[in-house]
Amino acid sequence: MMKKLLYTTAITAVFGLTGFAQAADFKMSHVRPQGATIDVELNAFSDTVKEATGGDVNIKIFPASALGDYTAVQERVSVGAVEMATQPAATAADRKMQIASFPYLAPNWEAARKIYGPEGVLHDTMADLFAKQGITMLAAYPVYFGGISLNTDPVHPGDPSPNGIKVRVPGIKSFQLTGEALGYIPSPIPFSEAFTAIQTGVVDGVIGSGAEGYYASFRDVTKTYIPANTHFEVWFMIVNTEAFESLDAEDQEALKAAAIDFETQRWTVAEEDQAKWEQRLADELGANVVELSDDELAAMAGKVREVVWPEVLEDVGQEWGQSILDQAQN
Repeated sequence: MMKKLLYTTAITAVFGLTGFAQAADFKMSHVRPQGATIDVELNAFSDTVKEATGGDVNIKIFPASALGDYTAVQERVSVGAVEMATQPAATAADRKMQIASFPYLAPNWEAARKIYGPEGVLHDTMADLFAKQGITMLAAYPVYFGGISLNTDPVHPGDPSPNGIKVRVPGIKSFQLTGEALGYIPSPIPFSEAFTAIQTGVVDGVIGSGAEGYYASFRDVTKTYIPANTHFEVWFMIVNTEAFESLDAEDQEALKAAAIDFETQRWTVAEEDQAKWEQRLADELGANVVELSDDELAAMAGKVREVVWPEVLEDVGQEWGQSILDQAQN
């Protein structure tokens, strides 16, 4: 009996040690097609993490929303069904997350880095909001200033008065209100259905992305691009908190360090990257990239701030939202 007990204890110990040493296999979702900029960068990030952790943490990249729409993926990261993602913040679980895509908040790249970059008010705010959903934010990923893609000719593109053009917008109140304030007829359509909606004429274009996004996902239906600076697009590298905390301390630090490097490097190339994609729309697709004057951009920003900001603030919480805006604009 004693020998059998000792044997069972030894076997249990061996399997326990084996389980402890087993590598962590994480799934990472993102919204762009395979081979897109973010896909290349995340695969490089995955390689860095694997090397830094000695193979303890393996991150498999799933492009093109293969694991679900970004809204669904955020919910799955929250419950641990998907371990990681790099994507826009979904507002379904918390309307306060609209603050990340507040229209015309940052006027230029210098201001954007101050607001959204490390130690910026939006960086810290989003980390706190994600934490309430059981999610750890590892990095913010600056993408571009948003614009408007049309499958038709523009109608007074620098004048924010009604133009009769119907556009797809994300199902986020700030985008819907911004589209309307800029003179368009907004139609909330899931991202996965947006291309077909344009192709079939349900809508005439898209608001909610920027030059790189339109090139990646809508290049066959983009005849006009208007760099209206509608919002500053920032994505977030997130990980399920329980999954993250299941790693040993050294692997956690290695993952965090790799994410910081990932974010830091992106800030050095993002502005140049935006200009490159705008040029590719013109050169490769023959799209009409509309040039807007400073006065036209100011008029668009002014109208959105006057009309849209009060409604979005009411939606996210007036006092809370205003305190964030005040810090961002100081």
